[in-house]
Amino acid sequence: MKNLTTLLCCICFTLCFSQDLELDLFATGFDNPVNIKHAGDDRLFIVEQDGRIRILNSDGTIESTPFLDIDGRVRNLDFIGDERGLLGLAFHPDYSTNGYFFVNYINNSGNTVISRFSRNTSNPALADPTSELIILTFNQPFSNHNGGDLAFGADSYLYISSGDGGSSGDPQNNSQNLGNLLGKILRIDVNNSSISNPYDIPSDNPFVGVSAASDEIWAYGLRNPWKFSFDRLTNDIWIADVGQNQFEEINRASSTDAGLNYGWRCYEANDIFNNSGCPNSSTLTFPVAEYNHFNDGDFKCSITGGYRYRGATYPNFEGLYFFADYCSEEIGFLRFEGGNWNMTLEGFSGDWVAFGEDINGELLVSSLSGDIFKLSDALLSVEDNELSSVTIFPNPAEDILSVDFSDNSSSIPTEITIYDIQGKTVKSLLRTNEMIKDITISDLKSGFYILRITSEGGQQITEKFVIN
Repeated sequence: MKNLTTLLCCICFTLCFSQDLELDLFATGFDNPVNIKHAGDDRLFIVEQDGRIRILNSDGTIESTPFLDIDGRVRNLDFIGDERGLLGLAFHPDYSTNGYFFVNYINNSGNTVISRFSRNTSNPALADPTSELIILTFNQPFSNHNGGDLAFGADSYLYISSGDGGSSGDPQNNSQNLGNLLGKILRIDVNNSSISNPYDIPSDNPFVGVSAASDEIWAYGLRNPWKFSFDRLTNDIWIADVGQNQFEEINRASSTDAGLNYGWRCYEANDIFNNSGCPNSSTLTFPVAEYNHFNDGDFKCSITGGYRYRGATYPNFEGLYFFADYCSEEIGFLRFEGGNWNMTLEGFSGDWVAFGEDINGELLVSSLSGDIFKLSDALLSVEDNELSSVTIFPNPAEDILSVDFSDNSSSIPTEITIYDIQGKTVKSLLRTNEMIKDITISDLKSGFYILRITSEGGQQITEKFVIN
């Protein structure tokens, strides 16, 4: 365990405070854990690269029987650092009802397979390995840059990340070629999958009906989007794209930004890489953040994307996007401040290959060596916070939002600040001696907001609320 002490971070707000990021060992003994997902309950499902999915319970115990074992169908790892294997997992939004989940793996022929599996009818705690329905396959010309992640968006469509096909420098120009599925984010409808019709194309996919373009494509121009995620509050997509020679990049887009070209092989992050035959740079979407392999401490080489924190346990983390670098073993975060996403990288020890988000929005990270850690804020957890008993109501609200201090013994006065989801202060006021502080919000637009309460002693809590 290692602490990141006295980090100054603004968490996309204008008020800075001290933070202590800590990794707490939660479970150990996994074999190359490359994906962490939940199924709508308090269990975590750990994807092992060799072809197994194991269940990690909320108390840190691991079920002895794998949830799914398809080792015989998954490409064996030929060397240390082999990027193939079982890579991605996504549970259907209606998993509790239909029992469907989806995996992304490299088969014994070296090609990508997207498949659906079902729960075991006789033992719903396990999957049925005989239930595989192959949804989509496509060839991988080289062994590396497979992408491999999966996630359902708020639209209930399945999003799939694919790398540029491998080798170095995208020699086949796959990422800029709309005629294939490599170097892309794909978006398909798997809600009525069958053997005869494994998936449908959403009608609003950006290249539907475009000659020589694949209908499945949602975004393109990516090198190796090893991990991506959706912000559970805003539905924005965050894509961490592994770089080539010098840069690692982080991309962000709204859930409605269809058809974006992220620029690879023409650009590596914001720098020209090979712009022969490339479109005008004005048509490209550049990253919200990048970092150089050779600057600022340890050598860096491969970004592992994570999640934007939307849990309730650690208010100081609210709105931070967490990520890591495999080579430098650093864990970093982005904070939105002054109209920009600012980056902090801090040193830990671990081969970080995957982040996970549990049912409550709390974050975990896995090391390829087999350990799973929880991310925690040692200084300001809810349990130690003098403001932890403060509540807000109603939520959603319309004209008045009330803050109830009745069960709280915090110092007076207390500062109350409301921010929009981009971190802009929209209202600030002071509570003096009221047990219930009413805040007029009729002048604010409908949407999501964040309320921060700061005691005279410096303790803080953050609450999310909705204005109808």
